[in-house]
Amino acid sequence: MAVSVEGLASAVKGRVVEAGAPDYDDSRALYNAMIDKRPAAIAYCVDESDVAAALRYGIEHGLTIAVRGGGHNGGGLGSVDGGLVIDLSQMKAIEVDAGARVARVGGGALLKDVLEATHQHGLTVPVGIIGTTGVGGLTLGGGMGHLTRALGLTIDNLLAATVVLADGTVVQTDSEREPELFWALRGGGGNFGVVTSFSFRCHPVTTVLAGPVLYDLEDTAELLTWYRDFLPAAPDELGGFFAFMTVPPAPPFPEELHMRKMCGVAWTQAGEEESDALREARSFGKPVLDGIAPMPLPVWNTAFDALYPPGDQWYWRGEFIREIPDEAIAVHAEYGAALPTWKSTMHLYAIDGAASRVANDATAWSYRDAIWGGVFAGVDPDPANAGALREWCVSYSDAIKPYAMGGGYVNFHMDEPDRVRGMYGANYDRLARIKAQYDPDNVLRINQNIAPSA
Repeated sequence: MAVSVEGLASAVKGRVVEAGAPDYDDSRALYNAMIDKRPAAIAYCVDESDVAAALRYGIEHGLTIAVRGGGHNGGGLGSVDGGLVIDLSQMKAIEVDAGARVARVGGGALLKDVLEATHQHGLTVPVGIIGTTGVGGLTLGGGMGHLTRALGLTIDNLLAATVVLADGTVVQTDSEREPELFWALRGGGGNFGVVTSFSFRCHPVTTVLAGPVLYDLEDTAELLTWYRDFLPAAPDELGGFFAFMTVPPAPPFPEELHMRKMCGVAWTQAGEEESDALREARSFGKPVLDGIAPMPLPVWNTAFDALYPPGDQWYWRGEFIREIPDEAIAVHAEYGAALPTWKSTMHLYAIDGAASRVANDATAWSYRDAIWGGVFAGVDPDPANAGALREWCVSYSDAIKPYAMGGGYVNFHMDEPDRVRGMYGANYDRLARIKAQYDPDNVLRINQNIAPSA
């Protein structure tokens, strides 16, 4: 039975797309095509008052509410069957105060928009590695990427936020105003309100020496053994994630490598002058390809966008990892050789360095003692491969679990409620108390949900 959303279009200023509208299928489509949800309506809010009005409408009409920023959420938690989607994509204004080194970013902006805007002022904010990701989801989950070792997580650079609470109240929060809310936003996901604006500290980085150094798959054990010891001892200025990948059948990769399964490290170092650590990293073993070159940071930070457009099938999981014993290396080698499709991958993001010098209880992100954030991602355009993607991802994740820390990154999970407590780790109970304060009725529950608790 169709859910009535009569009166919604007159309650908000932005466009409302209802089921049955000509553009409904385009509007409801998510980045992960494995998720197919049919909301009653999508409200494209244009400002805080629109968000507040949409929330009030949803509550008054008993609609389940989901919030969508960039739409990348792996588990499809930016949409909901039969409910109301509050879409923030129209709220993407970005203002950069170059003198103060602060960027004020709308909740619907994408990472590539932020990087381009700050780059024009010789600045950047450390964010994730896919430019089409939404700033909101990335930030609220924590935000790890190429510059995490050097500049910290995205949340470590969050100075303030504007939040529409579940009851429609608009509040400003930072370390002094609503400090518990500000603490929770930094890693607690979308549980506490709809963030319509983020203020970030910027850093003077414009150019990076970056790119992949790839090795034969048979070198996996040797490379990963070296990498696990080398990188944590390297200066913070050097970042690099270990990866299994199939070489894309396109430039800039040489044709003789196309569609070859390989292992490697994607290195990143700010500036154009090669550090001793990067020089040492490039000289390890017998690389088949060294793709490191100087480039503008926004170019590197969007280099994978064309490889992973919207509409692929995705199944992914994450794990936080402190140590990589030889037994774990054997597991990685086994599953890396068994990538189910050419787009499937595994990354070990380095999240030590600057990020590790923040206390575990200083923000909601509770894995500051992790050295890597691992992601296992089965990806393919063909829905017929969905089962194989899931099976490989779950099996790989389960096989690594004995060597992991008991939880994974909020942004690297499907909708698996039994895994949620582990994602928030030791900070879960405090988050549940803050949830009870700011959203006691759990209005915002289409997320990696924290149930309110006194």
